[in-house]
Amino acid sequence: MPIIDHTKAPETPWRPGYRRWELAGPKQGMSCELSYHVGAPGTGAPLHVHETDELIVVMEGTLKVRLGNEIHEAGPDHTLAIPPGTAHGFTVTGDTDAKMIVFFPTPNPFGKTTYLEGTRPAGV
Repeated sequence: MPIIDHTKAPETPWRPGYRRWELAGPKQGMSCELSYHVGAPGTGAPLHVHETDELIVVMEGTLKVRLGNEIHEAGPDHTLAIPPGTAHGFTVTGDTDAKMIVFFPTPNPFGKTTYLEGTRPAGV
């Protein structure tokens, strides 16, 4: 059972002002993926769809979240439970960074993602 030191986790190039670190995945013998994300105010993810479930745990900061045609606000102690095929995206709002833990039940979920707005992140 690997124990991951977050301070030594590899950072994946993502988007300007938005950072991502892979915590656990295929490199650790896992068939799922867990990552840590930090987004500066105004950054986030454009509208997109995954072929798999996604869980986003908001640890700090506030997100304006689009799920399908609905707009929501999510802050600390909120989890976004996004079923496969659900169009979603978010923007970090407020004056502080948002810190999130993101889980996918399969490896390489971004290779099977369709972007409805914007472009793929640099590290995909």
